[in-house]
Amino acid sequence: MIQLSPLVLSRRDRRRKIKDYATRVLLLLAASVVIFPLLAVLFYIIRRAWPGLSWAFFVQVPKPVGEPGGGMANGIFGSLKMLGLASLFGIPWGVGAGLYLSEYHLSRWARWISFFCNLLASTPSIVVGVFIYGIFVVPMKTFSAYAGAASLALIMIPIIARSSEEILRLVPNSVREAGLALGISRWRVTLFVVLRGARGGIVTGVILALARVAGETAPLLFTALNNSFWSRGLGEPTASLPVQIYTYAISPFESWQQQAWVGAFVLVMMSLILNLSTRLMLRQKK
Repeated sequence: MIQLSPLVLSRRDRRRKIKDYATRVLLLLAASVVIFPLLAVLFYIIRRAWPGLSWAFFVQVPKPVGEPGGGMANGIFGSLKMLGLASLFGIPWGVGAGLYLSEYHLSRWARWISFFCNLLASTPSIVVGVFIYGIFVVPMKTFSAYAGAASLALIMIPIIARSSEEILRLVPNSVREAGLALGISRWRVTLFVVLRGARGGIVTGVILALARVAGETAPLLFTALNNSFWSRGLGEPTASLPVQIYTYAISPFESWQQQAWVGAFVLVMMSLILNLSTRLMLRQKK
């Protein structure tokens, strides 16, 4: 057996330490490149929004140009209302599609469903808005919260389906086999064993999907349009926070532009809270 001299071993050890240190520095730089743009965006939005941030923004509707005060309470409520309606439709269909793709991934239908999920996930949101405009707004002859929620749900479904599929595939096959060995039917094993065991990850995917569609503007322009007042029902034009931010941001009025920055701050905070809640759920699950 050949024994290396202490000098050679010392050189090799020094090289390993240098490579390890260089790798750590490169990884730290890569992480900084990811984190710095987010911090820069947050700092810039907070700096621009802070002078106009007030309680009136959350409780009042927009006022005409020249009048002091006003807010986007109708837009915040409209966004929450359409997100709630979209969840009622998008979450069950998304989770159901994820269940089918996970449990029957070898079937021919699963391959087609997977293909269409990928295709729908890559479809631009403005195309989804035009599609819902053609099948909802034109026949009903009015913009509505129903149409806006339908466009958001259509964007949510492939996101939830894909995330649910990946989470459900992490459930060991031995769990499924144990349930079947006890004489439990396949559908009961799927719903009460597999789905129940992966519910934490599925909830995480749903929250991420909600955070993804909360800031969509293009589809709502074609479906819900906008409203400067409180919407009395679901079948009429409905205000949403992203659309109001867009409308105010492109206006020539300084007061409206200031409120657009405040709206952007609120929208970013909503998305940040949803993502932080997802991280907390994942940590609790571990």
